[in-house]
Amino acid sequence: MSVPPVRRLKKSDLLLFLRTVAIGVAGGAIFNVLNLPLPWMMGAMAATGGLTLAKVEMAIDSRLRTLMILVVGVFLGSAFSPEILDRIALWPITLAALVAYVFVSTLAVYLFFRYVGGFDSKTAFFAGVPGGLNEMIILSQAAGGDDRQVSVMHTARIFLVVMTLPFVFRVIEDFEPGMRTFGDADTSLGAIDAIILVTSAAVGYFAARLLRIPAPHLTGPMITSAAIHLSGLTAAVPPVIAVAVAQVILGSAVGARFDGLTFRDLGPILKLGGTATVILLAISALFSVALQAVTGIPFGSLILAFSPGGLTEMSLVALALEIDTAFVATHHIARISVVVIAIPILFRILDRNSTKDEDI
Repeated sequence: MSVPPVRRLKKSDLLLFLRTVAIGVAGGAIFNVLNLPLPWMMGAMAATGGLTLAKVEMAIDSRLRTLMILVVGVFLGSAFSPEILDRIALWPITLAALVAYVFVSTLAVYLFFRYVGGFDSKTAFFAGVPGGLNEMIILSQAAGGDDRQVSVMHTARIFLVVMTLPFVFRVIEDFEPGMRTFGDADTSLGAIDAIILVTSAAVGYFAARLLRIPAPHLTGPMITSAAIHLSGLTAAVPPVIAVAVAQVILGSAVGARFDGLTFRDLGPILKLGGTATVILLAISALFSVALQAVTGIPFGSLILAFSPGGLTEMSLVALALEIDTAFVATHHIARISVVVIAIPILFRILDRNSTKDEDI
């Protein structure tokens, strides 16, 4: 991949960018007409991903993607209502279990990639971590692993999880997806409320960056938005059309990450990436069943909170399914925090021990 598909675009890239967005919108519109779940993001993912594999060049501006994540963060924060205070006492139990989930999942998928996939140990380790796509690519490259292979496996994981879970919920739970069209909700937003929401996004983002909080683009705006909504300062949310546009951009960015691959490459990717995803989802289901028995939290909330999809994408899935978005988003932020902070330390320990064994 000579030129990253998600990058800071130049003026000369404008037509390429507009074509990519148009393809994403078309895919979202088709999914919407077909009454499929989370249509604007999943449709954009499917359309851009399929055409990328067909060697059609795609490009999304990284700055616009960041802006859309800010919008989603503010929207997710609005899901934090005073009612969650009645349930939050149980969260320490599930958050502690989440730490165990990250380590168990990493070990299980590492063993799969190492001994079934035939990856070298460094590549297998970073490809097996359930989260932190960008961070794992960087760490794998620095450690001497195959960052290309890591990138492909993580992209496949996110794509498969996001494309699969909403359909599973539709079959099992018979849910009716929300936020279907641009006009199915009141999009009016007063000037004062708009200023409050924009300010919360900006303040949250820069504060999160200053404090070095993982995923600051989403985490910061979500925290500040949650604070102002819990305080009663505002009950406003970003217009539905803004959230739908954000889904198109984010979905197109995921699909464009298949740049450099072809349909011929899908076999090995689906075989390895698909099996790894099944392993991760099976572990997620086991943790969810156990935690439901202990805490009484609904299985649907737990499986989404413990699913190995992307932070932004899975939060949007929870939002579309109307499943305790605050709970799900908080746990995905915690998962990314564990991945970013603890996984590099674990790798150094394991790498040091393996080096000592080689010396012996």
